[in-house]
Amino acid sequence: MIVTNPQPHRVSVSVYGEFTLSDYQEFEAAVNVELDAESPVDLCFDLREMNGATLDVAWEDLRFARRHVNDFRRIAVVTDSQWVTWSAWLSQVFLNAEIEVFETPEEALEWLDQ
Repeated sequence: MIVTNPQPHRVSVSVYGEFTLSDYQEFEAAVNVELDAESPVDLCFDLREMNGATLDVAWEDLRFARRHVNDFRRIAVVTDSQWVTWSAWLSQVFLNAEIEVFETPEEALEWLDQ
């Protein structure tokens, strides 16, 4: 399950439990609405409560990143998982955005507000 919070210039997402393809599609829809209004957009992912993701989410994430190479300014990832941290760093290969990993949502939002 995810909770999306679109705001001007930013979409925040919190993931709870398993991240499924339908969750990812909800995230994509929220981002596309914001991108239609203006670009670039910041993203904030709170993945502290994520228990994993389905394989189709990984594939869709790769496809999404390839379609939106220049559409994001900054991406903040909140996690305590080393695996998610490595995945975030790997994403920098596909996106022209600054990507940082944080331990708390407050740190992430402070960085995005700079």
